[in-house]
Amino acid sequence: MTPNDNKNNNAPKMPKFNMNWIYILALLALTSVYFFGGDNTTNSSINRQTSYDQFKVYVQKGFAQKITVNKAKSELKVYIKAEHFREVFKVGAQQTGPQPYVLVAYGSTEKLEDFVDQQRAAGHFKGEFGYENKTDGALFNILYSILPIFLFFFIWFLLFRRMGGGAGMGGIFSVGKSKAKMYEKGGDLGITFKDVAGQAGAKQEVQEIVEFLKNPQKYTDLGGKIPKGALLVGPPGTGKTLLAKAVAGEAGVPFFSMSGSDFVEMFVGVGASRVRDLFQQAKAKSPCIIFIDEIDAVGRARSKNPAMGGNDERENTLNALLTEMDGFGTNSGVIILAATNRVDMLDSALLRAGRFDRQIHVDLPDLTERKEIFLVHLKPIKVDENLDIDFLARQTPGFSGADIANVCNEAALIAARHDSKVVTKQDFLDAVDRIIGGLEKKTKVMTAEEKRSIALHEAGHATISWFCQYAAPLVKVTIVPRGQALGAAWYLPEERQITTKEQMLDEMCALLGGRAAEELFTGHISTGAMNDLERATKSAYGMIAFAGMSDRLPNICYYNNQEYSFQKPYSETTAKVIDEEVLKMINEQYARAKQLLEEHKEGHNQLAELLISREVIFAEDVERIFGKRPWTSRSEEIIEANAMQKVQEALDAKQSKEDAEVKPTEESPQN
Repeated sequence: MTPNDNKNNNAPKMPKFNMNWIYILALLALTSVYFFGGDNTTNSSINRQTSYDQFKVYVQKGFAQKITVNKAKSELKVYIKAEHFREVFKVGAQQTGPQPYVLVAYGSTEKLEDFVDQQRAAGHFKGEFGYENKTDGALFNILYSILPIFLFFFIWFLLFRRMGGGAGMGGIFSVGKSKAKMYEKGGDLGITFKDVAGQAGAKQEVQEIVEFLKNPQKYTDLGGKIPKGALLVGPPGTGKTLLAKAVAGEAGVPFFSMSGSDFVEMFVGVGASRVRDLFQQAKAKSPCIIFIDEIDAVGRARSKNPAMGGNDERENTLNALLTEMDGFGTNSGVIILAATNRVDMLDSALLRAGRFDRQIHVDLPDLTERKEIFLVHLKPIKVDENLDIDFLARQTPGFSGADIANVCNEAALIAARHDSKVVTKQDFLDAVDRIIGGLEKKTKVMTAEEKRSIALHEAGHATISWFCQYAAPLVKVTIVPRGQALGAAWYLPEERQITTKEQMLDEMCALLGGRAAEELFTGHISTGAMNDLERATKSAYGMIAFAGMSDRLPNICYYNNQEYSFQKPYSETTAKVIDEEVLKMINEQYARAKQLLEEHKEGHNQLAELLISREVIFAEDVERIFGKRPWTSRSEEIIEANAMQKVQEALDAKQSKEDAEVKPTEESPQN
């Protein structure tokens, strides 16, 4: 570092020059001239206005020193003698100034002159009496006329400068410019495919897009065309935006990032103008990537019955986007990536081949992928050495990548709240409970009867799920109030690609186990099973009306995917049959749940008593009461298969190492 550099660094930092202060000072100066300018005596001496009658009194008393008449304004000034300042102005000579006067409006000049002559003759007035045609000056008159107009344009200038992002008078004309953030090199984002855990299939799809941008000749030599765009589809939090950033980081090309809502503006035609400007910039930077997040904001399906004479700004923006993606012109080297979780709402013209050639599904991670995501998010967290990552992955079924990141962060906060040095297994369990069930309500008071009823209810769920082959394996049961729930049973759902009727019936039976336990062991039913009944009823209607799993309505699906359908796709007679089949199915599973509880009454009672005393019990406690569950879950099979694979890999590595050590020994005699 040079001495000059030190000098510059140590120099006091001066405030930035801002032209707005110049504008404000000029406005204040003009305003002061407008309201207070015109007569220099106004600022030097005090004055006051009075009536013509009072003026006569002042003159008759001999207070007047000089009278000056201004015919142009039909007013006169009476300059008061020094010895009468306090009588007229109520203040002394130091406060009035050198020449204080009284301003009087008069009517007739002739009567005024007659009055003054009379007072001269009487000896009441001996001073000067004259006329003046003095005005405020030409400059002041001009300012007085044009200042309101100037103020209007000044405010207009400031408003539109703000609206245009500080572009001055041209700001209003820049409203149609694209708001996309542009990165000259995608690598500036600092994200690659290594930062995206799981999603192996989606990564394979987008890796080809990177190859298109890095080596397009490899594909064009064979006559192929580079895809125009790829649409990332999936639930919220699964990593669609992260995947797009990774594509830009791997390709190392200019990257334009924009949200779908950035196209929509209050002005008509702005969205279409921004689309055209975005693609114009992209063509200049070709090859490049355009990423539009939440494209459903502008790509929603156009109305089939538009209002006559209406002008929908969103439709104009969509039309411009369709034309730019595959219109009369060409966009060589420009690839459009878009993300949405509502693909069913997008316009069909946007999804056709030639625009978004590929739809890449970014689904919720499975067990193995959740483990990979945990490994990524646990890097900056100080965790216990004995923490089982497989256990965490099993405890978070149905969680997205964003949910897992939230679990890790929440666990770290809980550990810090307890003054722990590392984050333990219990902290992660508390974090999962906090996210799924809500905050624990320690202040909620329950009577012993209510607590026993809740324990019997939750123990009923646990008992039925333990003895139903296809019910989700139990993880833990709790009667600690969280959120709106007074108790809960946590399960590890099977991650199935298809679901059979037997599996759905077993899950329905487990849902009804709580209500069945209440009726059997307390003699009454309560509102605590409302959520269970709702889920069971929806499942039954889905099985019968959509999946064709009814004896009386087999192999028939009444699912209607039309967005603007206002009638049921079946008759009232069929609706009655559906209702009867739903009632029959639920009653059968309810009777089955009661039968299972009767068979395992003693175990259920032990489970409920244990739950009352400890408030939280785990699958190990249920296994001690009922014995080992006779069926192995699919997730357990996956874990066992992964463990066997790791063992086999370790054996293969050991064998390879032994072979490498033996080979030189065998060759040594020959050498």
